[in-house]
Amino acid sequence: MVDLARRQFLKVTGTGVAGSSLALMGFAPGAAVASVRAYKLSRSTEVRQTCTYCSVACGILMYAMGNGAMNAEPHIFHIEGDPDHPVNRGTLCPKGAGLVDMIHSDQRLKYPEYRAPGSDKWERISWDDAMTRIARLMKDDRDNNFIAANESGQTVNRWLTTGMLAASATSNETAYLTHKVVRSFGLLVFDNQARV
Repeated sequence: MVDLARRQFLKVTGTGVAGSSLALMGFAPGAAVASVRAYKLSRSTEVRQTCTYCSVACGILMYAMGNGAMNAEPHIFHIEGDPDHPVNRGTLCPKGAGLVDMIHSDQRLKYPEYRAPGSDKWERISWDDAMTRIARLMKDDRDNNFIAANESGQTVNRWLTTGMLAASATSNETAYLTHKVVRSFGLLVFDNQARV
């Protein structure tokens, strides 16, 4: 048995009468239709990549919209940690989590630039010009400073005036190949930043 006071009884009946009257006048709610909103990442292209900030080499997932039509790059709008990556298992430090801001920064250098000796300004050059210049400078330095044999006549094949610092966010295979290429030049000054 429900024990209702007179005032509570009038409130409940009044609410019921008002609700049924509204329904008779056509204010009844329509059938609720469940709909799933499209997840924004489902329409994007997912690319696995490595974070470029330090030598930990965390795995990241980059999401981009667009197909690159008319020589335009797809727009990267979201970056998150790769949960399948063995190094970070989906986590990112604050720098890695803010990679999307670095990508869209108007101060990020996107093309090679050259500053002539004595000049006070940088000039944009093509990638081919940059690679040709680097190769020419390396070749000239190696030709002028290569040591084929030491004082005792032993073959040493050394090039001591140039060094190489390898990238931190590379795989073991890339680091191995880089080491082989650098040593084939005769370089002894070689370091790989991936030491963590």
